[in-house]
Amino acid sequence: MRDIIALACTECKRRNYSTTKNKKKTSERLEFSKYCRFCRKHVAHKETK
Repeated sequence: MRDIIALACTECKRRNYSTTKNKKKTSERLEFSKYCRFCRKHVAHKETK
């Protein structure tokens, strides 16, 4: 049931993190505030394909 997804930075658009999510329970796209090592600050990271 759990699928692997990638999280991309909203500023530089690089895929920095990967995580899993249950697609039956959460159908919308995830968004977390995480550290981007390329921007060198905490930025929102959104789920990508």
